Amino acid sequence: MTYGKGLLQGLAVTWRNLTRRSVTARYPEVEPDLPPRSRGVIALQEENCTSCMLCARECPSWCITIDSHKETIPATTEGGRDRSQNVLDQFDIDYSLCMYCSICIEVCPFDALHWSPEFAYAEGDITDLTHDMNRLREWMWTVQPPQALDRGAEPAKELAAYQRSQLTEPVDTDSPRPSSGTESQP
Repeated sequence: MTYGKGLLQGLAVTWRNLTRRSVTARYPEVEPDLPPRSRGVIALQEENCTSCMLCARECPSWCITIDSHKETIPATTEGGRDRSQNVLDQFDIDYSLCMYCSICIEVCPFDALHWSPEFAYAEGDITDLTHDMNRLREWMWTVQPPQALDRGAEPAKELAAYQRSQLTEPVDTDSPRPSSGTESQP
């Protein structure tokens, strides 16, 4: 008799679900409401990239390819040295390998990589999932600005130290130093 009770409870659950309306989202016709700063595709701000290769070295799936060359910048002052600068030639991300772990974005010291909330970049051919730097640049317009700090949050330690250094008076190097107290006093 216990088997019959369980069977009836299961059929009752099934019947309730069959008579309810479906809550499935109609994706292509209706865009989903994504949370702010959601991860979609990685965008490249090419001006900030110095070709330091940190993102490519730290990527666990090795989906980032970077190629660059050095250019010499002539000295701006007389007697100064010429400087060399890396120029980005190639920056590719293979999204068929990417794990969306965000390590590349976290390690970039110059904020050249950003998350874009765009997620609809499916391709019919897997080779088209390798985005070059021109295509990665196109995603930058969808990147949202950073969130504002919380009202009750403490200011950053670096900012507080900088503000303290601006408030202190400059040290006068011409005035005599105070004695250390080890000298004999008359």
